[in-house]
Amino acid sequence: MRWIEKGTGVFAIVTPDDQTFAGTEGPRHVLVVDDSRAQRHMLSMQLRRWGYSVSDCDSALVALDICAREDVDIIISDWMMPGMTGLEFCRRFRDLGRESYGYFILLTSKSEKTEIADGLEAGADDFLAKPVSGNELRARLRAGERMLAMQAELLAKNRMVAQTLTELQKLYDSLDRDLIEARKLQQTLIRDRVRDYGWAKASLLLRNSGRVGGDLVGSFRIDEDRVAVYSIDVSGHGVASAMMTARLAGFLTGSSPDQNLAFQKGPNGGHILLPPKSVADRFNRLMLEEIQAEQYFTMAFAVVDRSAGRVSLVQAGHPHPMILRASGRVERLGHGGLPIGLIPNATYDGLEVPIGPGDRLVLVSDGFTECPLPDGRDFGEEGLIESLLGSAHLTGEDLLEALLWDLVRHSGSDAFPDDVSGLVLDL
Repeated sequence: MRWIEKGTGVFAIVTPDDQTFAGTEGPRHVLVVDDSRAQRHMLSMQLRRWGYSVSDCDSALVALDICAREDVDIIISDWMMPGMTGLEFCRRFRDLGRESYGYFILLTSKSEKTEIADGLEAGADDFLAKPVSGNELRARLRAGERMLAMQAELLAKNRMVAQTLTELQKLYDSLDRDLIEARKLQQTLIRDRVRDYGWAKASLLLRNSGRVGGDLVGSFRIDEDRVAVYSIDVSGHGVASAMMTARLAGFLTGSSPDQNLAFQKGPNGGHILLPPKSVADRFNRLMLEEIQAEQYFTMAFAVVDRSAGRVSLVQAGHPHPMILRASGRVERLGHGGLPIGLIPNATYDGLEVPIGPGDRLVLVSDGFTECPLPDGRDFGEEGLIESLLGSAHLTGEDLLEALLWDLVRHSGSDAFPDDVSGLVLDL
């Protein structure tokens, strides 16, 4: 054992040969602070006998210096000392900002409730009455040990949580970068927001609620007199839905009729356009027999024929297609229908209506119609029709922007809970 003198304080430092470990990770460091040499000596002897590493000093100022430099687990301090009292020492000890907790026991002959309350308010954990009973001291120390053990366990768990959060943040950042790139790739599916076919012009809108989404809109030329348009909404959100939209876009490409499910091979090797309801049938078989995913989708698919002056369409669980007539009247089309990929051998009904120059065919996803409003209602098809009537003088991109602005105005936010997409075909 070595004795070190500092100012008026004397410290006992236990060497390894003297240590009897109080725990599996080494002995607890106990600091005894008392202006009575006899009291310090008596307490220190008992503490060492029980296996603690002990330091002692005769003033609170010296004790604060020790606590600032060393890891002290338990402090046993007299209340009444010259200079700084044990009560003030406790307050200043708590202000040191240590990472680990220090269990503070005040030695006192005070027993008034108000004085005990002052000690607790200052940050003391426990009290011992003078003269100190060995059995009571040991019981108080064991209580402190339990608290310190719980605090050490909590710190270890906090460090583990912090480390896990750091790793999760790295994974999130990596995933977020991937999603940003995926969003860019998904946007390429509708790179041309306006497609001019001469006698008709298709304008597209796609706004995902997250990084990527499950909506898809598009159009393709069939021949000089016919244009096909479609609007698709895949169930769910996120990456899986976005991957499905990318796959579906490949089955509706105008650049490769061999892959386009809207066409079938003719007797002379050419490509024949199928009726819209047959397109829905083919997609339903594809989803259930080949893709076999847990997802399904809704779709509105229409073919506009200028020479015949009509639009042929199928509605498969999608919001009703609408025609904004040149006269300013809105006409709702379709009868609902079943989503695609839910039921084997589902049947889909086709519909034909006249359409002519000045008319506008409008397709939207349920991100419009089911957008919640502050009063608890949805924007609904009634809200969409009202918006179309209010913007009847607009065409193409301007009409889509007006519909989106009305949705923001009525919902009170531009952060929509679902993907929002739309298509306007101006004739």
